[in-house]
Amino acid sequence: MKIKKVLVSQPKPASEKSPYYDIADKYGVKIDFRPFIKVVSVSAKEVRQQKVSIPEFTAVIFTSRHAIDHFFHLCEEMRVNIPETMKYFCVTEQVALYIQKYVQYRKRKIFFGATGKVEDLMPSILKHKTENFLVPVSDVHNDDIKNLLDKNKIKHQEVVMYRTVSNDFTPEEEFDYDMLIFFSPSGVSSLQKNFPNFDQKDIRIGTFGTTTAQAVRDAGLRLDLEAPTVKAPSMTAALEMFIKETNKGK
Repeated sequence: MKIKKVLVSQPKPASEKSPYYDIADKYGVKIDFRPFIKVVSVSAKEVRQQKVSIPEFTAVIFTSRHAIDHFFHLCEEMRVNIPETMKYFCVTEQVALYIQKYVQYRKRKIFFGATGKVEDLMPSILKHKTENFLVPVSDVHNDDIKNLLDKNKIKHQEVVMYRTVSNDFTPEEEFDYDMLIFFSPSGVSSLQKNFPNFDQKDIRIGTFGTTTAQAVRDAGLRLDLEAPTVKAPSMTAALEMFIKETNKGK
């Protein structure tokens, strides 16, 4: 069965130059963008239950834009006044620039790494090792940052400030796709939550990343496309190859 309609479980690309649009035009395929998951703030009560006093911290480590959004949202909700002396440490320059949404950007108070890894931030953190660091994290996270800061004897506290939840479908939303593309195990879980009686039949499923691929198998579903590969390092490259092969012929 040819692929005519694909659901990509990510937000719609900001740029019209996205490779997804090229695939849609080239192969006459309709591609919809609809996240299966969304990120929400925890409540102020949940933050307080973690026995944290935000005014005690003098620096924050941000690993994503989600962390920035929910940190400032919760500070506003809890009426916490963030001093201008607060220092911000970000895993990339892109994340650092996002802080401009909430505070005036001052390079002397904002530090960022080049690789996206926390290890790359450590030289900057060690230069300010007397600070008290707050690390906003998701409800599901590993201990990599904690272990690294503990190893370097940096005073810090991880605080759960946001969580990933299912982005539920409404009864009015059509679900008539020939192929579903997932990027996280949470997306696969959301599929099962939204459609507990989901029968895959001829619907193809594609994934990006090994953990997402395993989540599909663990759910008892058939995995038809797994990326990345040597020939297809991106999801769009893998998807184009798959559609080209599947739709050829009659």
